[in-house]
Amino acid sequence: MNTTPARSAGSGGTALDENYAKNLQRATLASSIGSALEYFDFALYGLATALIFNVLFFPQGDPAMATVAAFATFGVGFVARPFGGLFFGMLGDRLGRKIVLVITIVLMGGASTLIGVLPTYEMAGIWAPVLLVLLRLLQGFGAGAEQAGATVLMAEYAPTARRGFFSALPFVGIQAGTLLAAVVFSLLTMLPEEALMTWGWRVPFLASFLLIILAVLIRSKLEETPTFVEMEKREQVSEHPLRELFRNGFPGVLVGIGLRMAENGGSYMFQGLALSFFVTVVGPEADKGLLTWGVTIGSLIGVFSVPFAGAVSDRFGRRAVYRAGALFMLVYSLPAWWMLTLGNHALAIAVIAVGIGFAVATMLGPQCAMLPELFGSRHRYLGVAMAREISAVLAGGLAGVLGAYLIAITDANWLVLGLYMTVLAAITVVSTFLVPETLRRDLTRTDDAVKISSVEAGDDVWLNGSQGTGASVVSARTSFTVDRTPVSADER
Repeated sequence: MNTTPARSAGSGGTALDENYAKNLQRATLASSIGSALEYFDFALYGLATALIFNVLFFPQGDPAMATVAAFATFGVGFVARPFGGLFFGMLGDRLGRKIVLVITIVLMGGASTLIGVLPTYEMAGIWAPVLLVLLRLLQGFGAGAEQAGATVLMAEYAPTARRGFFSALPFVGIQAGTLLAAVVFSLLTMLPEEALMTWGWRVPFLASFLLIILAVLIRSKLEETPTFVEMEKREQVSEHPLRELFRNGFPGVLVGIGLRMAENGGSYMFQGLALSFFVTVVGPEADKGLLTWGVTIGSLIGVFSVPFAGAVSDRFGRRAVYRAGALFMLVYSLPAWWMLTLGNHALAIAVIAVGIGFAVATMLGPQCAMLPELFGSRHRYLGVAMAREISAVLAGGLAGVLGAYLIAITDANWLVLGLYMTVLAAITVVSTFLVPETLRRDLTRTDDAVKISSVEAGDDVWLNGSQGTGASVVSARTSFTVDRTPVSADER
């Protein structure tokens, strides 16, 4: 059975019934607001880490090590994310997608709001970084299932033939949240130094409370996904999704982690680490507020490039588009970090904007549909959460603290950081050759797209022809075996 919405006769298979259209719109809005809140908080935290938290929450005997410690607290949030993904992922597969998305937004947003009232090191001594770490852990625990839930929700709601486009729409929230954080932080840096360091930095964290209220109101009115409703009707809801994931879905988790290394690691390196690197290289002449416009412009580009990449993947396949983005980052990494050493603010802004708006966004677009398509319906939430959050620790979380440490011990050597990003990109490029093509896969299926043995599946994946006239075979020979999913007549 397909998750394709009801179609009216004589419409060429494109008309959605009114109820479905309303639920699809509501799901898109609910997912987008959650994504915006998560990435607003994380981008804001990353910007503040490089320029504010290292001063306010840690002793200043060694400024370089204070920056490393600040990025370590940034990384702590990523450490908590897999545990949150594990806990809430199992709940999402057992109880449904909707209830978990309400819980996670409250937990994540509440922790972010409380960061805005924390005492500084000067006020509370060692308790200041301790409390910061605690709230960062809670923030990460909630965020661990938030994005996975939004991904699964939209993939299971979206019409099959346009799943890439619709699944990417909530991830515009990622760009919008990052954009909002960059704009807010740029405005904050216009404040006098004393005002910024005393109360100005607290305002955006406290403002997270407004987004929480809005998100909860929208999500409380959301209906469960068609896929999960169908699973309940068939009595296919799993009682032990973790056991099933380790038995059948673990290859998909490994491939998903590899796919995320360049996208997630590159994103956080451009958003936070590049700013710290530029300030270290240029020194007091660096304009912190001006440089954040690189993140702002890159995120603005991403608002359009992410859904565009998703739509392109609906036509040419997930792997081809994903691989293009990974290859672009592979060849872009070394020149990008070298150009940051030139000390030119306009060039640095362009470097960051291109990295976020094109390299990262080209991978993020097809990823939105691709990760849910890798897993069977009985453990999909958990599988996506594990792939996303383990990679978030290995890529995004490690990028901040390791990158800051490399800056400190190498005296800001651009080649080391460029090679680091190159390795992340290379891992993702290789992963695109290990993943099966999942375009238009039936999401009510309980089996995984990545198989464990050749007994379970053949070597090819059946896809709809790009002109809509029959099917074409796309070879997908990998170290794993892949799924053979014929395209039904109503999708042609």
